[in-house]
Amino acid sequence: MDLITLADVRAAAHLIAPHLPPTPVLALPTLREGLWVKAENLTPVGAFKLRGALNAVAHLPVDARAAGVVTHSSGNHGAALAYAAKAADIPCVVVVPDSAIASKVAAVRRLGAEVLQVPVAERAEQARRVAAERGMTVVPPFDHADVIAGQGTVGVELLEQRPDVAVVLVPVGGGGLASGVATAVKALRPDVRVYGVEPELAGDAAQSLAEGRLVSWPLADTGRTIADGLRTGLSELTFAHLRAHLDGVLTVSEEEIRRATGALIRASRTLVEPSGAVAAAAALSGVAPEGRTVAVVSGGNIEPRLLRELLPE
Repeated sequence: MDLITLADVRAAAHLIAPHLPPTPVLALPTLREGLWVKAENLTPVGAFKLRGALNAVAHLPVDARAAGVVTHSSGNHGAALAYAAKAADIPCVVVVPDSAIASKVAAVRRLGAEVLQVPVAERAEQARRVAAERGMTVVPPFDHADVIAGQGTVGVELLEQRPDVAVVLVPVGGGGLASGVATAVKALRPDVRVYGVEPELAGDAAQSLAEGRLVSWPLADTGRTIADGLRTGLSELTFAHLRAHLDGVLTVSEEEIRRATGALIRASRTLVEPSGAVAAAAALSGVAPEGRTVAVVSGGNIEPRLLRELLPE
């Protein structure tokens, strides 16, 4: 299986740059000395997913652009692809589960994409059906080399912004972000330790790396975590990247995720969703190794009801 390289990530950075300036790295000394966060929640769609979507759309063959793109997504990737498609002036269809967070679905529609809601188990098949019927190109949320390379630009940026970093923490759901970041960071700075972080209730990546084989958890299990963006398991492609480049996968409890989400919102004065807080949760709970640490805050599209729950008056 071919893995992406640093050259792929650098090429993606060149394509993305006109649409997305580097996101900031914020110091949070009130939470932990030596902790910074890479604020991907501050992209135009509120999540890192925009990087992979922009790169994938930029790589579309000329004869495929007019038909447009389709994907399946719980929200953030859908919004990202809708944004990238709108920038390229091509059609976009996003298939979302009927259980998706309403605010995320609304964001996809505001960006001009057509939204189809189906039962969660049918979303991938529905996306393939739309692609076949309309001649569209499927851009999956993470299982795609161009998407992974785009996400890897996070790693290049954070090394430029914090060259003294010793530990990088990255959320893991489908594994596209961690695959890209680990590829870039290890190519540029092999001495920096890179760890994926996932909820204990969706710990399939930790189990997969521990057993040396791809392990899938049923949605009935992963659906219990508050981190809705991390309920999806790895693909063969992302698992191969993580095996090659990660120093390990750490897990955090639901209470640790909740505490970290509230703490990050207060300390950074930005919105952070639970999925985006898991990497920092590992640092704040003491699960992660000591040292100058950059935790990737992968998204900030938090549901208003949950925001009120996590930040009571």
